[in-house]
Amino acid sequence: MIDSVVGCSASRGAARLTTARRVVVKIGSALLVDQASGQIHRTWLDSVADDVAALRARGIEVVIVSSGAVAIGRRHLRLPGRPLRLEEKQAAAATGQGRLAHAYQEVLARHDITAAQVLLTLGDTEDRRRYLNARNTLETLLKFGAVPVINENDTVATQEIRFGDNDRLGARVAMMVGADALVLLSDIDGLYTADPKVDPTATLIPEVHALSPEILAMAGESRPGVGTGGMVTKLIAARISMGAGCAMAIAPGKVMHPLASLQNGGPCTWFLPTETPASARKQWIAGSMKPAGTVVLDAGAVAALRAGKSLLPAGVVALEGAFARGDTVILTDGDGRVLGKGVIGYDATDAAVIIGHKSSDIEGLLGYRGREELIHRDDLVLE
Repeated sequence: MIDSVVGCSASRGAARLTTARRVVVKIGSALLVDQASGQIHRTWLDSVADDVAALRARGIEVVIVSSGAVAIGRRHLRLPGRPLRLEEKQAAAATGQGRLAHAYQEVLARHDITAAQVLLTLGDTEDRRRYLNARNTLETLLKFGAVPVINENDTVATQEIRFGDNDRLGARVAMMVGADALVLLSDIDGLYTADPKVDPTATLIPEVHALSPEILAMAGESRPGVGTGGMVTKLIAARISMGAGCAMAIAPGKVMHPLASLQNGGPCTWFLPTETPASARKQWIAGSMKPAGTVVLDAGAVAALRAGKSLLPAGVVALEGAFARGDTVILTDGDGRVLGKGVIGYDATDAAVIIGHKSSDIEGLLGYRGREELIHRDDLVLE
């Protein structure tokens, strides 16, 4: 389905950004770094920082996924203009990453905002334990008011475990943190019916509600420059985002204050899911085919869950199965009746130590301070 409205001012997508609780913004190399000099477009980055500060002033949490380390570092290492070999790209990333992080620290510090550098690989989003560790780190940074600035960890990633572009990384991060909106700032206005540089009759598509074959056929090859992504990778990112209940926008980033422009109805394409992040996650939990264990609750815990509360260790009377932290488990009452499913916050060994005890006892029992809940209410689906 393709809407015929031109622009985004009246779109549901623009409303999703305005009312979002959490937004991920992806910034590409072509926007951030001058191709000839390898220098950061500082005035432009200052305007992005202004936009981020404005979003945060309205209570919206912001995560930035930024390219640019390789583009910055290759000039400092005087690497050739040809496509870089993997080891050359990794060396360039190691050289440019510090400069990139410092630039974000400086522009956000003008607004008394702390920037926190986070490096991820594809493996970090596919291995369950590393995924949970990364998500917990990002959640904690946001809790303390920082803006995570994320890039792919090019210095350690091999070709086999790379995202290859930050569009997909941005979508994985949006899914990881339960973002309401992902904004891909780009050197193009959005998705067109054809390549506007080739076909003068091409028109911008303001809203997409399903990735139909017709939509997928509109993707073209990436154009030469310092970036690695094209429309194909953006549609892959859209599939990931929409599946996680997260709206995604492809919006022009070359303008000053690009996020403000997007909010004010500037040209863009919004990909709008039918689910919210919370409902999409609940669907995933409910649809888990192979629960790794069973958690048996007392009557008080059953009543607490029915009232919308989290599951605390004190309300658990027994465990079954060799589950790991982050696995899906079945919840039952003392008579064996299935209550629902949940994603558990401890592995079976540690959970066995703390069940029946108060949350305040966890540190003394395990020797470290873990989460208070055995299963958080956001990770629970009751039947």
